[in-house]
Order: sequence, then structure tokens, then C-alpha cells
Amino acid sequence: MKILYGVQGTGNGHITRARVMASCFNELGIDVDYVFSGRVNNDYFDMHEFSDYRAFRGLSFSTQNGQVKSLATLKNARICNLVSDIKSLNIKQYDFVLNDFEPITAWAAKRAGIPVIGISHQASFLSDNVPMSGRGILRKSLIKHYAPASTYLGVHWQPFANNIIPPFIAQHNHENPVAVMNKVLVYLPFENLDSIVDYLKDFPEKEFYCYHPNASNNSFGHIHLRSPSRSGFLNDLANTSGVIGNAGFELASEALKLGKKLLLKPLDGQFEQAANAQTLFAMGMAHVMSYLNPQALDDWNSAPQNEQINYPSDPAPLIDWLVKKQWNNTQFLHNNLWRDVHI
Repeated sequence: MKILYGVQGTGNGHITRARVMASCFNELGIDVDYVFSGRVNNDYFDMHEFSDYRAFRGLSFSTQNGQVKSLATLKNARICNLVSDIKSLNIKQYDFVLNDFEPITAWAAKRAGIPVIGISHQASFLSDNVPMSGRGILRKSLIKHYAPASTYLGVHWQPFANNIIPPFIAQHNHENPVAVMNKVLVYLPFENLDSIVDYLKDFPEKEFYCYHPNASNNSFGHIHLRSPSRSGFLNDLANTSGVIGNAGFELASEALKLGKKLLLKPLDGQFEQAANAQTLFAMGMAHVMSYLNPQALDDWNSAPQNEQINYPSDPAPLIDWLVKKQWNNTQFLHNNLWRDVHI
């Protein structure tokens, strides 16, 4: 069996999920090729799990100061290049495509008549049971046309529907897993870095470890800037008291697994992040702010820690379901993976 795995590369969350899957694929000796799209190849880091992966420009949102810029997104889409990449991708040697909201492999497989199993957080929003405000019909159509699939499997924090599974959070051996109560991890990659520093400077009682694509390793008093590093990020996440971030799915999932409290500022204009913040607020697992609000940070500082949620770390049951081609029986997989999760 040979599998092609297409992964959305615009944010690190999809790649984090793919790392968990890749580790298990490697252990089981399953032949998998990887395609990433959504950023230039030089912007990927810590990719050793994926061996000789291929990278395409693909599609991504254009953002500025924490807001999606629709006109810039359309201007930078380069649809002709996207169509050319889809047509040039030869996938006839694969049994099926596993797809995490990645358009090039999804459309190439659709053209070739090869099954596509779409497993993503975005796919969960195809269910009417998943909280989402606004024009649901239009957004569901966008999800289906962005990365079309034969079978959709959603990933979410609660078992909203029979085709929704929990997130897989890998176990890591951290250098110092004991929480430091005045330490806060900050990951706001879509915000202006200077604005973040200005926001945090009035809270000297906290030690902020701020990861950002434009940061280099440096410290300004109680604010410690960090360049992107998966290992460094995980070590700081392990012993932080809480996380300030946008409302991306994977970081919030890792924080929930470790029992870290969350202060979220959803990316403005991105419906998925707005829905994530809405869900976590309703679960009592996050404070939410619409801008870098000092009062929200002050209130959050005095909030208690979250209870840990024991999301699974081993995706072997999912991979077994995939390779046995049990794609029409999502109920069995759903029951198996949610059985021991206590929310």
C-alpha cells in the first residue's frame, strides 16, 4: 500500500497533526509520501519526520495586524500556478490520498479518480452540530470546494457528530515539566511583534516567552522573544502556567491536554478561529478578547488552571481504519477514539 498525504502548511497546527501521524506511519512501516502547500519551502522547519517531502506554494490567507486581508488574499492567490501544480502532480501510483485541508493533492486526486480521505479540523464544520456563527451554508461549500474529499473525518474537542474524532497529542519528554506560575507562553504569529511587546510590557510580574515568525532570540526584561523552534516551544509549553494565542486548533488542543489556561485573540475575519474561541469559551476552557486588551489579560492572570483533558496520543486505531479502508464506518472509529476521553 502506498499513501499520499497532503498537508496544509499555512499554519503550524496542520503540520503538528501530521507529525503525530508520520511517526506512527514510520513505526508501522507504511509507505507514505508527503506534500505541503501554503508557504515557501524555506519557511518550514523541524520537518525531519517527513523525509523527502514536496512543497508547493498553494493557497494561504494574507494577514496584517491580526486581521485577514481579503483583497490581498485574492491578489496573492495565483490561481494559474495552482491549476498548473494540480495538473502536474502525478498521483496514479497511490492507493488513496490522506488530506488535511490541502487543495493541490485533493484536486489532483479528484481529477485522477483516486479516493481522498479528508481528515481536518475544518471538516468538522460540515456537521450542523458544531458551533459556528454566520453563513454556515457558504462556509461549508467553501470547505468542500477548497479541498474536496470522498470521505470527511472532522477533528474537534468534543464528539459533536459520528464522523468527528478527538485530536491526537503526542507525548513529549520535556526538560522541566513542572509549571512555573509566573511564566506565560505567547504565540500570536498574525499580530505585529512590536504591538505584542507593547501589550506585554505593563505586566512585569509575569515572564512572557513570545514565539513569533519575525522574532530572534532576545530578552527585554520580563519579555523573552523566541524564533520558531518546535522543541523550544514544547519545552516552554510544558512548564508555562498559561497560553496567550490566536484561536488555532492545535495549540489550543496541546494546551487542553496539559491543563494550561488559555487567553485567545481570534484572527479577525477567520471564521474557524472565531468558532474555536466560541466553543472553548462555552466549555469554560478559555478567556476571549477581540483585541490586545490589557483588562482581559489582567482578568485572565487571576483565573484558575484548566483541568487536563486526556486526548489520545496514539493514532494507530485511525491508521488501522485507514489502511483497512473502513471509510464508510466512521461510527466504529468515533466510538473507539472517544471511549476513554473525559471532558
